[in-house]
Amino acid sequence: MPFRDFEPLLPLVQKPGRYTGGEPGSIMKNPQDVLLRYAFCFPDTYEIGMSNLAMKILYGLANAREDCWCERCFTPWVDMEKLLREKNIPLWALESGDPLRDFDLLGFTLQYEMSYTNVLNMLDLAGIPLRSEDRPALAPLVIAGGPCACNPEPLAPFVDLFILGEGEEVSDELLDLLAAYKRGHRSKEAFLRAASQLEGIYVPAMHEPPKIVKKRVVRDLDACYFPESFVVPLLEVVHDRTVTELFRGCIRGCRFCQAGFLSRPVREKSPEVVDRQCRALCDHTGYEEVSLCSLSASDYTRLPELLDSMLDWAVPQKINVAVPSLRADQFPPEMMEKLARVRRSGLTFAPEAGTQRLRDVINKNITEEQILSTARQAFSGGWTSVKLYFMIGLPTETDEDILGIAALAQKVVDEFYRNPDKPKGKGVQVTVSVASFVPKPFTPFQWEAMDTREEIARKQALLRSAVRSKKIKLSYHDREISLLEGVFARGDRRLAEVLELAWRGGARFDGWDDQFKPALWAECFDALCIVPEDYLRTREKDEALPWEHLDYGVTKTFLWRERERAFAAQTTPNCREGCAGCGVNCFHTCAP
Repeated sequence: MPFRDFEPLLPLVQKPGRYTGGEPGSIMKNPQDVLLRYAFCFPDTYEIGMSNLAMKILYGLANAREDCWCERCFTPWVDMEKLLREKNIPLWALESGDPLRDFDLLGFTLQYEMSYTNVLNMLDLAGIPLRSEDRPALAPLVIAGGPCACNPEPLAPFVDLFILGEGEEVSDELLDLLAAYKRGHRSKEAFLRAASQLEGIYVPAMHEPPKIVKKRVVRDLDACYFPESFVVPLLEVVHDRTVTELFRGCIRGCRFCQAGFLSRPVREKSPEVVDRQCRALCDHTGYEEVSLCSLSASDYTRLPELLDSMLDWAVPQKINVAVPSLRADQFPPEMMEKLARVRRSGLTFAPEAGTQRLRDVINKNITEEQILSTARQAFSGGWTSVKLYFMIGLPTETDEDILGIAALAQKVVDEFYRNPDKPKGKGVQVTVSVASFVPKPFTPFQWEAMDTREEIARKQALLRSAVRSKKIKLSYHDREISLLEGVFARGDRRLAEVLELAWRGGARFDGWDDQFKPALWAECFDALCIVPEDYLRTREKDEALPWEHLDYGVTKTFLWRERERAFAAQTTPNCREGCAGCGVNCFHTCAP
């Protein structure tokens, strides 16, 4: 059953394990025993998609229903795509091997703007018309969610409905509705009209201004569904470990950070629930590493208590407990001692800017001394690898701020060699990863211009010339990819034409340096007389923005006020130090 027509293709492609299914933990059902067939589609490779926590949660949630079978599908790599088109073999789901066109529902997760052409490619490979208007039947229904759904307009003509915000509760409601309409042999139009009345559902074809669609929020994470087991991949994936959430939301308010604003309000899981979930996942999957996931793990109020509980069973079983997303101002010696009881992985911190002035502009609320003090503690505790995340192109940035990145990285190196308690006989490796600032919707910088390609190139060269130590490894994002990301992040529905034209011209895997085709994209913009720089410019305060019919809780008034504070280099305290009035208390869930 699983292999069918595509089995002969497997020896001809890289990593055939991407396409076979059959992994431990995958869920098999008899299609005759279910009413709904649901394909969860991840518009990137298997290795990236299998690392995504949202996919793991929603896969388990849908399969917990007796009337539904949820399967997985990922974007085939270019070698497999070529063979599928040559042999006229439709794209299939991993569990059953059945073609996607036979499913009732295709759900895409939109994690990154540069995956949009892969969405179109998967539909086409499945033999499904790209545009919603060309799919009159109720099935297959194409839906999408994830962080990029906060500005769905570039994809709106291709997607029947978008889920805004968190999907656990609304997904069940949507499946209930679809089941009822399928039983009743109702039309797609009737279904979409009914779905548009659910909180958190945006139906582009039926939206009538001035209606505002509000995102969906899960209020109680302890009571929220979370799987006891994950599918365990048969080949190495990007994050090859088990993972659970500590909390959702962020108290910090970094002004560039879309995730921090989209995910508000802050809601924590209790340490008892986190501990139970981690232990169950390790028992069921056999993983020897568990990661505690959040936007800022050290902001979890009961982290020491949780680590004590987890390490009691993790240490004897030699299971590593990873705590990513630590803040450099919240890494006390006692936490370092706890983490040192298990295998040491590299530590990652995000100063984001090289000078204190610019860190104040972006509301990072961290000082250079706190960064260096944390490095000292880590080196004394035996760590020898530190990764630092920065951005270039931030509003008000000067060359002094760029040079400050290299200077700060060098100071971290110097801290290692002057530390008498550093690990003996070892050197230090400081990795500096530099992204280009991309203004995103629902942030205080959503109105700001993005640097030109020439300015990004100049700043990258300046930084490269300032890094002189072999102990510092410097990497930065492809500027052309970042610029296109900026276009689609704040784009409108006109970009759907560009997107489809680029896809038809061969655009695939645009987030991959070796697959991205900037000349093709430039040709498509020119052919449609659309100037991409128009999307990268400064926006006016009262200008209508393409996403203003969507409500993620944070008010436009608050965002503009934060923008003004940024240009005055004034910081705003975090949510636990005092409410700044962002608006998310409308959900009545803000944690203390």
